[in-house]
Amino acid sequence: MPRSHSFSDRLVAHLDNALKTLTPGAVQARQPLPVDDQDIPALDTAQTQHIAGLMRINHTGEVCAQGLYQGQALTAKLAQVREDMDQAAEEELDHLAWCEQRLNELNSRTSFLNPIFYGLSYAMGAMAGMAGDRWSLGFVAATEDQVSAHLRDHLNQIDRQDPRSTAILERMLADEERHAEHALAAGGQAFPTPVKRLMTEVSKVMTKTVYRV
Repeated sequence: MPRSHSFSDRLVAHLDNALKTLTPGAVQARQPLPVDDQDIPALDTAQTQHIAGLMRINHTGEVCAQGLYQGQALTAKLAQVREDMDQAAEEELDHLAWCEQRLNELNSRTSFLNPIFYGLSYAMGAMAGMAGDRWSLGFVAATEDQVSAHLRDHLNQIDRQDPRSTAILERMLADEERHAEHALAAGGQAFPTPVKRLMTEVSKVMTKTVYRV
């Protein structure tokens, strides 16, 4: 019979996840970068800086996802929901590693604000979990919808200039859409439009600051 983890056990595991998420180079992808290693685009300085800014936003988005999922897993009522949240966080570590790798290739860096966004996301996730599993799963779906919208916008901006970044974002988009569908199928409550609009406005603050900082 599998060991039942106590609240303190889960808290320690989540602290370990936070340190791993926020330490550059600590996360190693389980799956290889979804692109041909020979496909290295020739970008001018302006293109490089812009794409690096977009990939920094996406990296921070994955940092936020880790915080959200871990926070929700901490306070979820049902064991199955906790396991699903932990599994989703594990799957999205690949996204985190891919974005960081691409930033390194572009001679750029991750955001200095990541610890702040992780902490805020963890707190929001924990509160969503306390509100009940239906709302927690609904929050996952709404969040993934926001992330998917950012990814589509970034794919349009890159517009095939950078096949490496494009391949990463396309794979991430497919995974995020799948996570949103699974959350609703598991009984998540669809959020009303006004709440989604508020989430969009909050996400704009993150993207505008992280693009450069």
